[in-house]
Amino acid sequence: MAMNRVQFQKGLSMTEFIKQYGTQSKCEKILEKMRWPQGFVCPKCESQSHCIVWHGRVKTFQCHRCHSQVTLTSGTIFHSSKLSLVIWMQAMYLMAQTKNGIAALELMRTLGVCYRTAWRIKHKLMQVMIEREEKTVLKGRVELDDAYLGGVHVGGKVGRGSENKVPFVAAVETDAKGNPCRTVLSPVQAFSQEHIYAWARRYLMPSTLVVSDGLDCFRAVGDAGCTHQPEVVGAGRKSSDMPCFKWVNTVLSNVKTSLAGTFHSFDFAKYAKRYLAAIQYRFNRRFNERLILSRLIFAAALNGKRTETWLRLAEDWR
Repeated sequence: MAMNRVQFQKGLSMTEFIKQYGTQSKCEKILEKMRWPQGFVCPKCESQSHCIVWHGRVKTFQCHRCHSQVTLTSGTIFHSSKLSLVIWMQAMYLMAQTKNGIAALELMRTLGVCYRTAWRIKHKLMQVMIEREEKTVLKGRVELDDAYLGGVHVGGKVGRGSENKVPFVAAVETDAKGNPCRTVLSPVQAFSQEHIYAWARRYLMPSTLVVSDGLDCFRAVGDAGCTHQPEVVGAGRKSSDMPCFKWVNTVLSNVKTSLAGTFHSFDFAKYAKRYLAAIQYRFNRRFNERLILSRLIFAAALNGKRTETWLRLAEDWR
């Protein structure tokens, strides 16, 4: 069997990470370059003319035009954080480089912080991943399947009607050689034509060839301007046996392994979108693992602040 060069590529080693991000000053320089590649720009009036004011050890940029004062982390995902940027960079490294992600409890032990802090860091960074992945639109040939998060609810319904299961759509874009390119893992309220139509309008380019099983709701992708190719899975036959569903089944298997092995329990109904987005984010950037961390830092620098209260409410994706 030929070597999978994507899996065996060299990522950013721990030694290299410490060398590049091992001190607060190094992290500050990197974040400043990520946030203002061409130099400071006032977020209020967009003027570049400024001076530096020090409040103790805190470096503050003061705009000459509107006199606003901006710190390096204000207005970003790091807003008002009392943690050093070294801790933040370590968390981003662990979340970006590990194939199956890292649980908040493990993050707590590794970073040497309390559980609540680890949870807050993790969910802020997953929110950054969500907002970067919102722009992902698949095209060409796409394999589509329905899936669920959650298990059996004792005393409740079984199967697709279970109250403890959160439905989500798994879609994988493949290239001309049949290799996987990008994926979208998106919760939906229900597998109905109405919701699949809305999903397809958001995540699929018109004229996309969509290969799915015989689930009736997937016909709605045709109404959204795509070409639908249903491959009916007959009685006693599994979609995993059909080559046309190879990559969507592979991705779903990896999702289930990641969630079951790393995240043993979380509120599926409330936080499913973030956990799926984190898996999607890493998968869609797997071709260059050395750059995943720097790309995540760049996204975090441009992302607006997200308070813990807001994070715990979670967005109403339903």
